[in-house]
Amino acid sequence: MTESVPAAVIQAVRVWTPARTDSFQVRRVPVILVAGNLLGDMATTPERQTIAPLVGPDDPRRFTDSGIEVKPLYDETDLPEGLGERLGEPGEYPYTRGVHRDMYRKQLWTMRQYAGYASAKESNERYHYLLENGSTGLSMAFDLPTQLGLDSDDPRCLGEVGRTGVAIDTIDDMRTAFDQIPLDQVSTSMTINAPASVLLLLYELVGEEQGVSAEALRGTTQNDILKEYIARGNFIYPPQGAIRLTTDLFAYCNERVPKWNTISISGYHFREKGCSAIQEVAFTLANGIAYVQAALDAGLEIDRFGPRLAFFFNGHNNVFQEVAKFRAARRMWAEIMRERFGAQDKRSWKLRFHTQTGGVTLTAQQPENNIVRVALQGFAAVCGGTQSLHTNGFDEALALPTERAARIALRTQQVIGYESGAADTVDPFAGSYFVEALTDEIEARAGELIAKVDELGGSVQAIDFMKNEIEESAFGYHERYRTEQDIVVGVNKFVQDSPEVPDILRVDPESEREQVQRLKAFKADRDAELVQRRLEEVRASARGTDNLLPVLRQALKGRCSMGEVCSAMRDVFGDYKPTF
Repeated sequence: MTESVPAAVIQAVRVWTPARTDSFQVRRVPVILVAGNLLGDMATTPERQTIAPLVGPDDPRRFTDSGIEVKPLYDETDLPEGLGERLGEPGEYPYTRGVHRDMYRKQLWTMRQYAGYASAKESNERYHYLLENGSTGLSMAFDLPTQLGLDSDDPRCLGEVGRTGVAIDTIDDMRTAFDQIPLDQVSTSMTINAPASVLLLLYELVGEEQGVSAEALRGTTQNDILKEYIARGNFIYPPQGAIRLTTDLFAYCNERVPKWNTISISGYHFREKGCSAIQEVAFTLANGIAYVQAALDAGLEIDRFGPRLAFFFNGHNNVFQEVAKFRAARRMWAEIMRERFGAQDKRSWKLRFHTQTGGVTLTAQQPENNIVRVALQGFAAVCGGTQSLHTNGFDEALALPTERAARIALRTQQVIGYESGAADTVDPFAGSYFVEALTDEIEARAGELIAKVDELGGSVQAIDFMKNEIEESAFGYHERYRTEQDIVVGVNKFVQDSPEVPDILRVDPESEREQVQRLKAFKADRDAELVQRRLEEVRASARGTDNLLPVLRQALKGRCSMGEVCSAMRDVFGDYKPTF
């Protein structure tokens, strides 16, 4: 299939693939199920105004990646009608200007650095390092086997254990990862989806061992399985079983872990796979609609779970479009929750979100240029009102970040917070002719795309539609790079003949063998009869309709492994089979 794709496009895909797990799916981008269609007409028809047209480097017009033509000059005639009402006040509906009245004048965003590699012990050392250097929250990266619900001793995991995150097979691993880190004093985000319930329960059990009540735990499980089907590929079960686990986690946390953000509805991975800013907003909010409807269908009350919904967006280089994107998404979600779903609690109307700078924008060539890219992206996220932020290491197009790269990334956030002035006033771009016009344009075009998803029956039924839209956009990116319509410094302009390769983090292959040995010792030192009884209870619960999490908790407390518990549910739910 790839022979019809220009060689330069394939090379661009290799260049733009970051090493971090969140972005690994981009490696599959020869996507290019639409390779024969060079986007031209399709990208510019009224129904396709979500992707930049391919016009070549000599066309004097300028477009955002979403196909919004940027005028040379904006003035008062570009301001939307009724701007004052559409803006509102910070902390008030429709939250265009932010979800809190004082925003960062009262408290800066959470500086949360995504980290984890090799073993739980090595990851624990990195967490301590980040906290000692001023990080105000932890973000836990898991390896691929953990994300796929597989134990490290599974033959399918050979060569992948601990490579792109930390391996967590057992309660012992989770205990080690948070050794000497009081769980009532830190907020922890977990980038985990299909097995999200299992990892949250392990975290809760470790908190219990520390003497920390579940009510005191703060953090987020990503728990967004729809985006795995659409963009990232780390799924286990078909939608029915997977979404049941999602809504069971909503209900469980409502009763036991009230400060926990039960889901982080993620557009980040759509952007990593190649979507435009407008597609990111549209497909993220469409998935949010699907989760809300699923929870309602499960009998949950919207204002019991709505306030704990959170979102996760990507930060890209076009500062003005990114600021507008965040503002438009807030306004749209407020209207969706209040008007479409009838939520009454104002907290349910607020779109609270985490931002990570764009992994796919990092370049292997001239990697120190990435420091500037990350700074611009972080600045845009702050000016757009993010609640927490991860800034990527400059070397992450090559490997997991070194300590030096992680420190520079964290210091970048601190410079934005304390030196740039971005935190001094709320919504600093409000009233800008350009930004207000972009905000309205993104809202209108994203709304049209959500309507298409609705017409198809919602996100679950529209998985293939969204995949195709994103793949078309991804191809457009690489064609624009290939033709130099869009410039990437150090890649297709201002290039150097000799590559710059900094010192990079290398995971010792021996760590995998040691992890497998620890797991074997764990499995040998337990009550095998109790384990089998607990796993059968998991299967029985999966066949029923009651909340699965209490039964999963008992199994994990009885020393079942993460992979065993996930496998027991797979026996009932089956495996998801994607269409191509």
